[in-house]
Parts: sequence; C-alpha cells; structure tokens
Amino acid sequence: MEIISENKCFGGAQGVYKHASNATQCDMTFAVFMPAQAKQTPVPVLWYLSGLTCTHENAMTKAFAQGFAAEHGLALVFPDTSPRGDDIANHDEYDLGQGAGFYVNATQKPWAPHFQMWDYVTDELPALVANEFNVRGDANGITGHSMGGHGALTIAMTLPDRYQSVSAFAPIANPTTSDWGRKQFSAYLGDDETTWVAHDASILMRDHGFHSPVLIDQGLGDNFLDLLKPQSLNDAMAARGQAGEYRMQDGYDHSYYFVQSFMEDHIKHHAALLS
Repeated sequence: MEIISENKCFGGAQGVYKHASNATQCDMTFAVFMPAQAKQTPVPVLWYLSGLTCTHENAMTKAFAQGFAAEHGLALVFPDTSPRGDDIANHDEYDLGQGAGFYVNATQKPWAPHFQMWDYVTDELPALVANEFNVRGDANGITGHSMGGHGALTIAMTLPDRYQSVSAFAPIANPTTSDWGRKQFSAYLGDDETTWVAHDASILMRDHGFHSPVLIDQGLGDNFLDLLKPQSLNDAMAARGQAGEYRMQDGYDHSYYFVQSFMEDHIKHHAALLS
C-alpha cells in the first residue's frame, strides 16, 4: 500500500492511499479517516460509497463527515467509484465506464477484466483496511450518495451479516426500471434481466429487507427524481414493514450541500447501531 498523503484532521488522522488491486487488476485509490479513539482501541468503520463521476476525493472533501465521525469514534473509508487508467475500458457518456462502476461485478466485455467493484468494495478493500488500520471487523456500517446509495443498500441487504447499519442519500432506488440502471446493467451484466435484480434496492427491500433500521434522505427539489425513483423504494419499505425512515426533504437538490445538511443525522444513525 502506497501512502499518497496523510494529515491530521479533527483530532484524528486522514490519508489517501493507493494499492494494487486483485479484484480490478489495476491500481486503486481510497481515503481513510481514523478518529483519535483508534489510538487506544479498535473502532467501527463507516463505508461511504460515492456517486456518478466521483472519485474517493469528492465525499472526503465535501460531505463534512469527518468532524461528526470524530465525535462518535467512527473510522471512515472512501473508496473510488471504478477502476481508472488509459488501459481501462471507458465510455463517452458520464454514466457508464470510469467513474460509474455501479458497484457490480461486470461479466461482459470490455468491462469484465477490471470492473469487479462488488468484490472490491465488499471483500478486497475491507481485508486491506482491517490489516492496516485499527478497526473492528465486527462493526461495519455502509452509506452512500446516488449511485453510492444504490451500492450501500444493495450490499447491506445482500450481506446482512457483514453490515450492522445502512443509510443512503438520494439513492438510485429502482435501477431495473431506470435509465440509471438499465443501460449500465445491460453493459456490465448482459441482457438477462434476471441477473439485474440482485442489484435493485426496491426488489431486495421487498424480498429481504434489512435487520436494522434504515435511514434514507431524498431531496424533493432533486432534478433526478425520475431516474432515482424514490417512491418505488418507499413503497417497498412500507410493504415489507421495514424499520427506519425514508425522509423526503423539501427544497433540497442532489448536490453535496444536501448531503452535508443531513450528514450528522446519518453519522448518529450509524454510531448508535455500531456501538
């Protein structure tokens, strides 16, 4: 693991790291914030998955999460959203290819050799973080924004034994019925739509739900509501009787200002469940 940068932050330490990934067959970059409490004892981890076009850096610099994480003694991990490089498959459109991994394991050419983001986020990177940082392996929460919210929800509901808490900001909630989903799943997973349902939060919620309360915030002023399809997930939570809240926030858009506004609530949500 190569250290790109390290600095003190909110009484703890924050760093950016690069490592050679077996899952994606390329170098991957991620960021970690470790609270001061980690100097004395292993701490819980909150994984933050970012949205379309983002890198590890966007939430690290714009989400305002570190101060609240420091207060509650949580480590934060910010993975990148896809493999990157001149020899990595890409697409002219922003919502497919580099920066748009959708947190799936691609099975189709030309994506399959590198776009194994599910394995990277759920297996490889957690093993690396557990080996290199003073974190608790039995206390993992996961959250994310937009495409990252989609990833957080689908991962948590598929692997409930690994994650004790989940939340999301404006998630892509029903991708099998949205252009933020159908195009990408067809490219990454192929035309057999039965393989897509494992990555649709609304379907997983209706079929499985999650063992702990779920917190989701969605801005009603979001100009991507037709792509995010929040009502589908809200209806699935109601049908399932899922504990938690799907909060529709009047006047908020899809930006990081929206994420900042409710980050404290999400950190508290995870801290209460991870403690």
